[in-house]
Amino acid sequence: MKSKVSRHHPLSSVEKRAAWSLSMIYASRMLGLFMIFPIFSLYASDLEASTPALVGLALGAYGLTQALLQVPFGLLSDRWGRKPVIAFGLIIFLLGSVIAAEAETIYGVIAGRALQGCGAIASAVMALAADLSRESQRTKLMATLGISIGGAFMLAMILGPILANYLALSGIFYLTALLAFVAVVVLFRIVPTPVRSTHHRDAQASPAQFIHLLKNPELLRLDIGIFCLHLMVTCGFVAFPFILVDMGIETRWHWGVYLPVMLGALFVMVPMIIVAEAKKKMKQVFLVCILGLAFAGWLLAANQSTAIFYFAVLLFFSAFNTLEALLPSLVSKIAPPDQKGSAMGLYSSSQFLGAFCGGVLGGWIHGAYDVFATFWLIAGVAILWFVVAMTMKKPQPLKSYMVKIGVSNQERAAASANRLSGLPGVKEVVVVADEGVAYLKADPRELDEEALYRSL
Repeated sequence: MKSKVSRHHPLSSVEKRAAWSLSMIYASRMLGLFMIFPIFSLYASDLEASTPALVGLALGAYGLTQALLQVPFGLLSDRWGRKPVIAFGLIIFLLGSVIAAEAETIYGVIAGRALQGCGAIASAVMALAADLSRESQRTKLMATLGISIGGAFMLAMILGPILANYLALSGIFYLTALLAFVAVVVLFRIVPTPVRSTHHRDAQASPAQFIHLLKNPELLRLDIGIFCLHLMVTCGFVAFPFILVDMGIETRWHWGVYLPVMLGALFVMVPMIIVAEAKKKMKQVFLVCILGLAFAGWLLAANQSTAIFYFAVLLFFSAFNTLEALLPSLVSKIAPPDQKGSAMGLYSSSQFLGAFCGGVLGGWIHGAYDVFATFWLIAGVAILWFVVAMTMKKPQPLKSYMVKIGVSNQERAAASANRLSGLPGVKEVVVVADEGVAYLKADPRELDEEALYRSL
């Protein structure tokens, strides 16, 4: 008899369809948000009332509304259903894109970008993915969604400058609206409909757990970390386009800079993650990458050599991509097993809030000083983050498991928790009687999955 927690079960046909169709929805939305990053600072100067500070606000405006509304959208999806809430969010995103496309002033674009962020479907998409997957396969679906976001970011860096040359800024916003419409069609025509929807502690946030999680210093460091990381990258895109123009590179050819940089960063990221995860050097790699961001910011601020610029941008995105991959893994390792969804909810909100603050601060500093001052901000934020991260504990190589145990009362739940906690490799156990589920954290190198199955 197979273990219910085996990591080697293949995805079912429904899970495969859910994985690629939900990834399409998620990626199309993020692609629309990211495509203006590499070109907006340049094209926004043609908008009425445009100033560097307002350009930065427009770039990051989606982050504030996204941070505020993503958890409420997830909770509403428990009550109203996943697909209606996701469709509602996509329609809001579509309307925001149209408003930004039609805008003739920077204030109109700010309003459109803020409305785009109001379509905060991330948590609802995660909940639908959880509904459509078995416990043993849920991690694979979530990983697929995560990969789609990274792919959308890289593709946006290439497509943004190319499409802006033909479509202008308004055309990119219209294209974003079209992508949102296609996502709605995919949602209702391709994404499977779950038999029933339930709240998943491993995938969804529960606001009642937030205060407890905010008191966890290890998780708080990671929330601060993702805030800083997205503050820096959004701030960077306030300045990068101007530097490329000053180097004599036409806007339509900026993709020729981002493409090799992104590929080079990917080439660096893979061995770094292998060293962090397989060689158990997570903290060391983590700190090295933060220092890499600080060094890249200093190089960009203090030097104007073309060769140094390319090296610094490569270093910046290599460190960014590596940290972007490591941070969710660390949250998963550190969060209490029954509060992983809530921990990820706080983490995601911190990420979007960082994007908002990065746009606002980057635009303000650019207007008050110059584009190179934004890189000093990046270097300073990275150094402060390094100081905070230095005190982090070395993370244990643990994996989260969720297994159905069929208990119906607290007495049996306590007995099940005692049995499970005695198994080799099991470090934490939380049994939720009314759900009939046990949430575990265990070292996969020591855990005997057959023994786990027999103990249920």
